[in-house]
Amino acid sequence: MDQVVLISTYELGRQPFGLASPAAWLKDAGADVVLQDLAVDDFDDGPIRGALLVGVYVPMHTATRMAEPLLGRIRELNPLGHVVVYGLYATMNADHLRGVGADTIIGGEFEEPLVALYRELLEARASSTPPPIDRTVLSLGRQQFRVPDRAGLPALNRYAALELSPSKIRTVGYTEASRGCKHLCRHCPIVPVYGGRFRVVQVAAVLADIRQQVMAGAEHITFGDPDFLNAPAHTMRIVAALHKEFPDLTYDATIKVEHLVRHADLVRELKRTGCVLVTSAVESFEDDDLKRLDKRHTMADFEGALELLRDIGLALNPTFVAFTPWTTAEGYLDFLDTIRRLPLVDEVSPVQYSIRLLIPSGSRLLEIEEVAALVDTFDATALAYPWSNPDPRLDQLHRDVVRIVQADASASRSRRETFTAVCRAASNLLGPGAGADPDLSALHDVTTIPHLTEPWYCCAEPTDNQLLRL
Repeated sequence: MDQVVLISTYELGRQPFGLASPAAWLKDAGADVVLQDLAVDDFDDGPIRGALLVGVYVPMHTATRMAEPLLGRIRELNPLGHVVVYGLYATMNADHLRGVGADTIIGGEFEEPLVALYRELLEARASSTPPPIDRTVLSLGRQQFRVPDRAGLPALNRYAALELSPSKIRTVGYTEASRGCKHLCRHCPIVPVYGGRFRVVQVAAVLADIRQQVMAGAEHITFGDPDFLNAPAHTMRIVAALHKEFPDLTYDATIKVEHLVRHADLVRELKRTGCVLVTSAVESFEDDDLKRLDKRHTMADFEGALELLRDIGLALNPTFVAFTPWTTAEGYLDFLDTIRRLPLVDEVSPVQYSIRLLIPSGSRLLEIEEVAALVDTFDATALAYPWSNPDPRLDQLHRDVVRIVQADASASRSRRETFTAVCRAASNLLGPGAGADPDLSALHDVTTIPHLTEPWYCCAEPTDNQLLRL
């Protein structure tokens, strides 16, 4: 059999669906598939040297940044092999990725195009004709999904876990029940690729994938859908069947504020069927900012969603874009004060205080005149349009907050300690009053809020440790 190597550089501490799913398709087509997840294992150059096809999976910004040095290394090891880059970030960065070593770029629903490419390479070799190169494929067709083949991937206990309490840690599996999104949030990287469309993974395939992960030790499942309630009937069929078969299995999902408000009855059912944590892209507490991002919710909506989740006992993992071109000193201080007031200090992962708006190729943010006027020429290396805040103190504060969050994570400081340090840094730089600490006396003593041990974010720079694996 002809060898295909599929590589993932990073995917938020999850066992990659984007390797396991195409592996099943390619094995059915006759390929000998080798999987490498560089988030947990070092790069193995042995399988690369004689591979007919090497695929690099890029589902997010960090993974794509890490792909660049990897592509150069693959080219050195196997100059005659065919290199394909596939995943959400592939087509939007096609020119750059091709320039650093990719032959083919595949975006959207990538399984069928990967199989088609594999077969083309076999035919080209058999007929002694040149293989296809310099091609970009954006596939949005509906697929009949196979059950992902996870053989060859690292064990689930080597990935991020769910912490329910310091003494109660659950092994986490990962799957996807849908891709794409029917919403058009201006800052979202899904929009330039899917353009408001989404595709479901058939219920039987989702359940079979969960079943095999439970057999491999999973006690909790993360659903990686961009929005778990994009197709409510589909979602509810899955969770009802899941809970019936595995009543002790817990899960988490990502859901828009808009959908939490609209589908309050379904959210209660999610809780009943084992959901313990909801990630929601709140992004901002300012209604003007939410309009800029086209989030389709307001601050009042968020407060209603927060009340609902607290009423039913479902933990929230809110995410934010704390630094934008229009963030002001007063706005950032208000952002921190709102987190204290609600109170959300114990719910917010500290990395969220440092997230800076990423403007990728094709972003709808460029439709806004004030944004278009602030950005510089697209930086192909950074895979984004660079921008600076009109108030340079905000850019300095961002750098300071990144350092605080990273140092506190290394020192295992609590969320309250990091929040206090961020507030102090913001007050020192922006006022009012040097060294002001937030009043956290109103916070209740809490047991650990359910959270994944790897924070939810996707637009950070690759770390030195990540790059060392390459």
